[in-house]
Amino acid sequence: MLAEPLAQRWSHSLGVADKARTLAPILGDNAELMEAAAVLHDVGYSPSIATTGFHPLDGARFLRDQEQADERVVRIVAHHSCSLLEADLRGLREELESEFALESPDLVDAMIYCDMTTTPHGDPTNVDQRLTEIASRYGQEHLVTQFIHQAGPEIRAAAERVLERLNAAPQPM
Repeated sequence: MLAEPLAQRWSHSLGVADKARTLAPILGDNAELMEAAAVLHDVGYSPSIATTGFHPLDGARFLRDQEQADERVVRIVAHHSCSLLEADLRGLREELESEFALESPDLVDAMIYCDMTTTPHGDPTNVDQRLTEIASRYGQEHLVTQFIHQAGPEIRAAAERVLERLNAAPQPM
C-alpha cells in the first residue's frame, strides 16, 4: 500500500522495522509485535485509505476495520511518535483517544525510538537530526513542524529511556 505510491515512505517503514529488530533484547516477547507495528506505522499515508489526512488515525482504523490486525499493533500505530499531540493540533484528539487506548509505556517509547532514529530513506540517524529534517521538510509554518517542536522533548526523553534500557540489557555471548 506504500511501496508503489510512496516508495520513500515505504523505505522509511522498512528501516523502522529494521530498527525494531535491534530492540529484541529489551522487548522480549513483544519483539515481533513491535516489528509488525514498525513496518505498519505509516500505512495511514497510503492514498487508498487516507480519509482524515492524519495518518496515525487513518492507519489504525484501516488495520482495525479492514485487516482485523492485532489490537496491540493497532494501538501502537494509532499512538506512534506522540500522535496525541498532533491530533490535538488537528482537532482529532478526542477521536484518537476514544477509539484507541494507549499501549504500554515501554512499547510507546520503543516505537518513538524506532521512528525517530530512522531517516525518510530508511537509514539510521539520531533524534535531533530527524527532528530537524522533519521541520525542514514541512517548513516553519506547517502544523507538522509545530507539532514536532512541541513533541521534541518527549521524543528525546523516550529515545533516552530506550537507550538506557538497551545499555542495561545483558549482552549476548
